[in-house]
Amino acid sequence: MKLGILSDTHNDVDNTEQALDILRGRGAERLIHCGDLTTPRIVALFDGWQVDFVFGNMDKQRGSLEEAVDALASASIGEVFEATLDGMRVAAYHGHDNDRLYGLIYQGGYDFVLHGHTHRRRDDRVMGTRVINPGALGGTRHERRSLCVLDVGNGSLEVVKLDG
Repeated sequence: MKLGILSDTHNDVDNTEQALDILRGRGAERLIHCGDLTTPRIVALFDGWQVDFVFGNMDKQRGSLEEAVDALASASIGEVFEATLDGMRVAAYHGHDNDRLYGLIYQGGYDFVLHGHTHRRRDDRVMGTRVINPGALGGTRHERRSLCVLDVGNGSLEVVKLDG
């Protein structure tokens, strides 16, 4: 399964649309958004996707975000996402509480832990768990805007940097 991983859109419609076009072109079958949507208007862009969102520290309008996600055909939102995909245990969390993030990483129960928050790309192995941060599509800019495509079955990861 090709999994599109994106984070920290911070209501940037243009970059989110560009990222979704890229993911469509790369054959992503499911998306995980690692938090900081910021407002419900960005959620509608994900219509037609199977997508799982996690809340970020800037997602202050939680009730409105939940309503927007509920309006999508195949979507979920919560503090933490956990699932088995292609036989691999996957967790996603925004990353704004280090204790919670490290708990997911170090408990040893996941093959992949996905997070955002830092606006910096990451691809590390920690005690057998692969930790991936796709970088940010909006908000504070520390490096080029980016997203990732993960083939869950074979572990190959493509980092895609946006133009500009």
